[in-house]
Amino acid sequence: MARLLALLLLAASPWVSAKGATPAAQDPALEQRVMALSNELRCLVCQNQTIADSNAPLAEDLRNQVREKMQQGANDSEIIDFMVERYGDFVLYRPPFKATTFLLWFGPLLLLAAGSIVLLRRLLRRRPAGDVEMTAAEHARAAKLLAGNEAERR
Repeated sequence: MARLLALLLLAASPWVSAKGATPAAQDPALEQRVMALSNELRCLVCQNQTIADSNAPLAEDLRNQVREKMQQGANDSEIIDFMVERYGDFVLYRPPFKATTFLLWFGPLLLLAAGSIVLLRRLLRRRPAGDVEMTAAEHARAAKLLAGNEAERR
């Protein structure tokens, strides 16, 4: 009986901890602007999603900050400038090309080139299987074995 009660309590726990749906914005045009700008900002926790796509608490906080700034009358460029000032260029989903973001743009290409160079050098350093250096004693032994095989063939 106690196990059944515990099982029922565990089964109901997801509904108890679930958050209620956020009420729709009073101004649908504002909400549309928030979502459009949120698609330009990167989630700092997920890093591969925009704050519009992410369900992380930080992404929700950033969307709320964007919404508040818009309600205060800030335009999109002012909000982006605020976010960049606060979090750096990394918050932008498409960071601008400049000296500080060089590695963001060309880092993967540089890593690929370096890996290709290392692989090419390793392949070129390998000796072909037939190119084996032998000592004089090994040469003499090989000649003796070859001569013995020639004698057996006749």
